[in-house]
Amino acid sequence: MTQDSDIQPRTRIAGQALFVIAALAGTVLLLSQITRQTVWVEGAGFAAQPRFWPAVALVVMTGGFGLHLWRMRRRRPSRADRTEVLRWAAPLEYVVWFMGFVFAVPLVGFLPMAVAFAVALTWRLGYRDRAMLILAAVFAVAVVVLFKGLLGVRIPGAALYELLPAGPRGFFLQYL
Repeated sequence: MTQDSDIQPRTRIAGQALFVIAALAGTVLLLSQITRQTVWVEGAGFAAQPRFWPAVALVVMTGGFGLHLWRMRRRRPSRADRTEVLRWAAPLEYVVWFMGFVFAVPLVGFLPMAVAFAVALTWRLGYRDRAMLILAAVFAVAVVVLFKGLLGVRIPGAALYELLPAGPRGFFLQYL
C-alpha cells in the first residue's frame, strides 16, 4: 500500500504554480490560433496535413499542463513564486542591452558602440578596475577588426559617419 505522498515528486515548488499557469495559458492560446496559422490541404492524408502534428503537440502540452495544474497541491502564487519569477526575468536585462546595441550601431557605428557596450557591460558586471575596462575596450576593438577586417562581415555604415569630411568618411564606412 502506497500513500499519495509517496508518489508526489519532491521538487522545488517556488515558481511552479506561475510557470504551469503561464505555460497552460500559452498552449491554450496557440491551440486557439491553430486554424488561422496552419492550412488544411485537400487530398493529403490525415497525418500528412500541415495542421495535424502541431495540433497533436499542442493538445498533448495543454493536457499535460492542465493535469499538472490539477494535481498540484498548491495552485495559488505566493511570495516565493514572485521571487522566483524575478530570478527568471533577470537575464532579460541582457536582451535589452543587446537590442540597444543593435539599434545604436546604425546611428553611431560598429566600433564606437562595440567599445561603449563592452565597457558598459564590464562595469555592469562589477569589473570596475581600470585594467578591466581597458581590457574590455581592447577586446571590442579586436572584435571589430576580426569581423570587419579579417572576416569581411558587411555592417552598414553609421549615420554619424555622414557628418565627416569626404576622406575620413570612406575609411570609417569601410573599416569602422
